[in-house]
Amino acid sequence: MAAGFTFDRFTDANLADPYPLYAQAREQQPVFYAEDFGTWVISRYADVRRVLMDPMRFSSAFQIRTPQRMAPGVAEILAEGHPEVPALLNEDPPGHRRTRDLVARAFSPRRISGLEPRIVALVEELVDGFEARKEADLVGELAAPLPLRVILDLIGLPAGEAATIRDWTRQLGVLTSYDAEPEAQREAARGSVDYERYVAAEIAARRDNGRDDLLTDMITAQAPGVPPLTDAELISLVVSLTFAGHETTSDLIGSALLRLLYRPELWKSIEGDPGLIANVVEETLRIDSPVQGTFRRAVFDVQVDGVTIPAGAPVFALFASADRDGSMFGEPDEFDPGRAELERSLAFGRGIHYCLGAPLARLESQTVLRILRRRLPTLHLDPDFAVPYLPNLMHRGPHRLPTTWT
Repeated sequence: MAAGFTFDRFTDANLADPYPLYAQAREQQPVFYAEDFGTWVISRYADVRRVLMDPMRFSSAFQIRTPQRMAPGVAEILAEGHPEVPALLNEDPPGHRRTRDLVARAFSPRRISGLEPRIVALVEELVDGFEARKEADLVGELAAPLPLRVILDLIGLPAGEAATIRDWTRQLGVLTSYDAEPEAQREAARGSVDYERYVAAEIAARRDNGRDDLLTDMITAQAPGVPPLTDAELISLVVSLTFAGHETTSDLIGSALLRLLYRPELWKSIEGDPGLIANVVEETLRIDSPVQGTFRRAVFDVQVDGVTIPAGAPVFALFASADRDGSMFGEPDEFDPGRAELERSLAFGRGIHYCLGAPLARLESQTVLRILRRRLPTLHLDPDFAVPYLPNLMHRGPHRLPTTWT
């Protein structure tokens, strides 16, 4: 790495604001090996986009539910569950095309658009629960429970299991984090196995009696000459969808609210302006992406920006740095919902792995902002509030958001 540059991502200062560190990477050494994380990091827009668009050189075939740094006993616990198989997020062509075609048939625009009345009703219900108190943690009481309820409704898992499923998905985050203590990692592995068994039982129940839900649609999805999804693939998909479908959207909602409440004039101006609300969500995705990047693996020795990444090496394509690259965005560190380059953002990926859930995340986030602005117009943050962020390389969002209103 360049002299004087260290990718110390988890210091207090860099947890609070990693973007000066990313800028330093783009300027000093845009492709480097991060020893603490065991991966090559790519930080400039053109290079990140190249990685996303080139599955022949940068493979997605990696283990989502298996920790890179495994504590003793974890492998034995995970072996009690279902084998982790490639399924969409961590799958390369040609298998990826089969899986995406089958899942996309189930994850249809009709099914997503049909969720809007349910999303509105859930937001109104959650706001009803705290409006009279004149204070709330908008992450714990709105941004976190809403996407989980929505994704459970979509998949067809019971709302009464939401708390248990949230615990299981949190355990998945612990299992794959870089700073988990050995016993915490073993406990998380047990939770991961428990969730796999739960999902397997739900799949078996749908095979006996199908329902009008995404899980049944994925089980029954067919295409000419294409084998249906196996139980192992379905388990991997459901685990991935429940994690990605609520953790990342929760982070997006929380971050969008932060941006608006830091700018009271902007909070006032979004009332009755759905176009501006949509742009606020898009600009939040760009400037403070809930998914900071994604992993790939170099298939061959490959050169990026003059640096040779060896075959088999893990690569982290840093969306959140690319989306502040001054070669692509004017005044990249300014939050500007009116900017002309919003469509360039890489926050939902590019290429064959572009996020299938992007329309749903946008719909939920815009609905929350619209309803909160109407119902709590005087909403504001404590000016001394320090936003808490967890030490996670891939995911970023406030984990508390204490607010008040009059």
